[in-house]
Amino acid sequence: MFEPFIQFSLILLIVLFISTIIRLLKQPLIIGYIVSGIVVGPLFLNLIKNVQTISVFSEMGIAFLLFIVGLHLSPKVIKEVGKVALITGLGQIIFTSVIGFLIIYLLGFNVITAIYIAIALTFSSTIIIMKLLSDKDALEKLYGKISIGFLLVQDLVAIVILIVISSIMNSSNSPNNFLFMLVLKGVLLMIVLIPVSYYCLPRLSDFFAKSQEYLFLFAISWGFGISILFAYLGFSIEVGALIAGIMLSMSPYTHEISSKLKPLRDFFIISFFIILGSQMVFQNIGNLIIPIIILSCFILIGNPLIVMILMGVMGYSKKTSFMAGLTVAQISEFSLILIALGVKTGNLNQEILSFVTVIGLITIAGSTYMIKYSDFIFNKFSRILSIFERKNIHEIDLPKKKFDYILLGYNRIGFSIMKTFKKITKKHLVIDFNPNIVKELQKEGINAIYGDVDDSGLLEELEINKAKVVVSTIPEKETNMLILEVLKREKAKTISVLTARQIEDGLELYSNGASYVIMPHFLGGEYVSKIIEKGKGNKKSYQKERKKEIVLLKERLKKGLEHPLTDKNQNED
Repeated sequence: MFEPFIQFSLILLIVLFISTIIRLLKQPLIIGYIVSGIVVGPLFLNLIKNVQTISVFSEMGIAFLLFIVGLHLSPKVIKEVGKVALITGLGQIIFTSVIGFLIIYLLGFNVITAIYIAIALTFSSTIIIMKLLSDKDALEKLYGKISIGFLLVQDLVAIVILIVISSIMNSSNSPNNFLFMLVLKGVLLMIVLIPVSYYCLPRLSDFFAKSQEYLFLFAISWGFGISILFAYLGFSIEVGALIAGIMLSMSPYTHEISSKLKPLRDFFIISFFIILGSQMVFQNIGNLIIPIIILSCFILIGNPLIVMILMGVMGYSKKTSFMAGLTVAQISEFSLILIALGVKTGNLNQEILSFVTVIGLITIAGSTYMIKYSDFIFNKFSRILSIFERKNIHEIDLPKKKFDYILLGYNRIGFSIMKTFKKITKKHLVIDFNPNIVKELQKEGINAIYGDVDDSGLLEELEINKAKVVVSTIPEKETNMLILEVLKREKAKTISVLTARQIEDGLELYSNGASYVIMPHFLGGEYVSKIIEKGKGNKKSYQKERKKEIVLLKERLKKGLEHPLTDKNQNED
């Protein structure tokens, strides 16, 4: 009965049921996954008989998670918010780890355990916070940018720590030899990988991006290939995946790769948290209730206070400091992965993993509500928070990177539409799956991104629901229905101009809320009829239109926008 397929199917059904309850409570699904692990583990249903299969899925989930985190570790974000991200990020890590170590040591834990737990408490969940900030429409606000900046600083520090611990775990040398070999391997890897990132990857990714499926295959192969290289050199697979993502973070196809891999990450990462929950030990957890409460309060209250103090000293307003501080009021996936590695090395026992996981559940749940009701909480404590604000505030809000007009598909129709976009506003964006077109547009100074419009994750990530006008020149009905679905889901007031080949498709798009539907075969006739109506028998009028059309045709020919050859059936259509 407990064959791998049946076992995993039963577990997924239980995860679905519990996650539904968690979602109704408006909590992150990560809590549902861990609780599901506790339920299917030996404490209750004891469904995990074949651990090997789920463990493989778990390793893949962590690898995908870290690979995608790496894709978003672009230095551009940190540069955008200047020194505040670096100072706040490093300052919070130092203060939290030092103060946390003292608290943990005074609670009776040994030095090694106290070090592990203190470091784990310093990391906040980049993924959860980015989701919460996105829900509050705060990613482009000043505190949102600063939060993302210092969360990325935390991630970079986590990379170093994971490298050290994973290398210790895989090393049988003396500490001195280990340190020397670690530095030597790190230097050699950087010497090889940095030039590859700057010179080889752009050319390779351009080649692979000519096919959506090929790019997907390239991204996965690249991630696992670098992971195997790191594992072979004595580092962990997880660190290799993270580095692989960072190397691709400067690629113009980052959004596309990330959106394609997110479903794989979401599926496989479930296994990691299921195993995490199933391995929780509660025999002596009663003795740890007080430490759990103290450390949870330290994270929920102490971490935000540290950030508010640092930002207040740097001259930021109490509201910006408060809002940014709330984003560090929980521990992250990195914290749990770090403790899990500590268990693997033998430095920690299983009880500590359960201990930190409980703290994670409490702080993730608590911080979610704190961020959701942050405006209400700030208004209640605004006067008290004035102690964190200097008299001379010198913060400047960052300009929002919002695109008012978005063109999905730059082809023969899109060429003319983009010319109109340029006349209306500078805040326009083109999304196209042809890498050569994207490069040419970027050379002309046009905001252009490589991507597959059939991916709802990409559309949500680019926030098309915030645009004034979205134009799709893609004639596939399914693609345009997906665009309408994303806009409906976000309750957007965006004007949607879509394209259809058949009359039935056009009418269906109208019935589903399209603002206007382009019918290319009919528009040509209508345009010519207007020229005739305007010019009638006046030859000069036609000569004027002729000159304009020749200029446009030459420009189109230069850009390679020729009309495709059609067969008999298409001509009849």
